[in-house]
Amino acid sequence: MVILGIDPGSQVAGFGVLRTLGDSIEVVDYGVIGKAKGLPFSVRLEHLGRELRKLFGKFTPNCAVIEQVFLGKNVNSAFRLGHARGVCLYESVLGGAEVVEYSTRVVKKGVTGRGNADKEEVQIALSRLLNLTQKMPLDASDALALAYYHVLRLAAREKLLRQTLRETQVPKCQEGVDGDRLS
Repeated sequence: MVILGIDPGSQVAGFGVLRTLGDSIEVVDYGVIGKAKGLPFSVRLEHLGRELRKLFGKFTPNCAVIEQVFLGKNVNSAFRLGHARGVCLYESVLGGAEVVEYSTRVVKKGVTGRGNADKEEVQIALSRLLNLTQKMPLDASDALALAYYHVLRLAAREKLLRQTLRETQVPKCQEGVDGDRLS
């Protein structure tokens, strides 16, 4: 499965691509989209959409994990972030990916153990968890953290499903010849 984490932003957006196969997690790519600084907001949104479309074409992710809106003190920034998230959601659906959203606090807690961890702590934890040696932009590590947290959630759900199925299966020694359950 290919998972694309997206940390939306009106100035800079981060992305991180993970591939899972069984229990292994491979870091495929990560980076930032943000060479449109200084341009009008509408042009930056178009640039974000175009760059995301390229990522979807290149990696064909099954799932896009997008950070939920964080409501800070600046209402104008929250609105701009909402517009950027809208572009991310649109391009994700257009790219054929299932969309999943998590709050920053939940992801930070899942990756570092602390919901109020700062960006640098997330980056350090993620570097250790994914055996990354190169320093990356903070927005890229936030995006990778979103993808990694989703992998953790998928693994937990899979484990729970297997456990539930095991508990509901009838042991072979309690089945009759025709598969009928013996009393």
